Amino acid sequence: MKAAKHILPIIVIAQFCCTSLWFAGNGIMSDLIANFGLSAGALGHLTSAVQFGFILGTLSFAIFTITDRFSPSKVFLSCALVGALFNLGICLNANSYASMLILRFLTGFFLAGIYPVGMKIAADHFDKNLNKSLGFLVGALVLGTAFPHLAKDLTASLPWKAVIVSTSFLAAFGGILLFILVPDGPYRRPGKQLKLSAFFDVFSHRNFRSAAFGYIGHMWELYAFWAFVPVILKSYFGPDNPFSLSSLSFSIIAIGGIACVLGGFLAQRKGNKKVAFAALLSSCICCLLSPLAFELSSEFVFLGFLLFWGMVVIMDSPLFSAMVAQNAAPEIKGTALTIVNCIGFAITIVSIQVLTFLQDMLDPSLLYMVLGIGPLIGLWSLSKFKTSNT
Repeated sequence: MKAAKHILPIIVIAQFCCTSLWFAGNGIMSDLIANFGLSAGALGHLTSAVQFGFILGTLSFAIFTITDRFSPSKVFLSCALVGALFNLGICLNANSYASMLILRFLTGFFLAGIYPVGMKIAADHFDKNLNKSLGFLVGALVLGTAFPHLAKDLTASLPWKAVIVSTSFLAAFGGILLFILVPDGPYRRPGKQLKLSAFFDVFSHRNFRSAAFGYIGHMWELYAFWAFVPVILKSYFGPDNPFSLSSLSFSIIAIGGIACVLGGFLAQRKGNKKVAFAALLSSCICCLLSPLAFELSSEFVFLGFLLFWGMVVIMDSPLFSAMVAQNAAPEIKGTALTIVNCIGFAITIVSIQVLTFLQDMLDPSLLYMVLGIGPLIGLWSLSKFKTSNT
């Protein structure tokens, strides 16, 4: 059964709009530090608060099989609207560091009803071309994640609150758009009752485990790299940076969206496993070579290295998600995607906090080698994925 032509573009647009909530705080981090007297470590803690909220959200959604028992479009809309409201709360002048942590946590909690649910909706509409469809979808996530950096640059003459207001508006718009134009998909198999054992049952399949732990290894690197892109740039350029930090950060993160789409098309010909393995290996090499990159005398070669890293660090993500979805029972597909997201994002908190802890102990050029641990584990797990045609 072929999905209507408008379905994928609408899901992609909605995903972009709603995931702009994710790094809304990161895009204005320097303003938050200046206006609320925060320490430099606030970057890691506020980013981790979103991740922690997302983890508890995905854990709750998975345990109660929310996306399999209820209409995914309704879940997406509800979470988009509530997430937008908590994101908007950052604009309150009475905020303290503690209240901002809570607001970012709650924003992350409701992002659990956006990112994995968007993938579930795509999986309900697309079967054979799922890897390509998820390539577009994760590409939209990347652009949404990078957008606050661009919004900061575009609204430089406006108060910092403009970034928060614009991302909240986009999220509400995206949720409404998807709810109106995207019905439940033909491949959806609703769960008829609460099934708490589904959280554990999904890991009984060998290929599911291989894909899941490959994704988890990839996640150790991904969000820590994204969160620390501005720090990497500051470490290399110092106070005399001739470029716009926000524009560079946006470009390095956003280029991954192109890589996701490219990876989806390549996987159509080469198979999910081969393309995911190549991307994960490439990003692992970037981690290990990062100390040498800081020694580069050419600013443009250094930026080229970061742009390449920004591509390969995310290219494998939709392919892992496709392998997870294709190796889960149809009636718990949404739960399976949510569980893997939950565990993967739990790992991001650890890696972000590890970098935050080591930031004052290691030379900046050595810090990012730590990120190579995850891809190495992911490569080992992916090597055990068995298939005759990918």
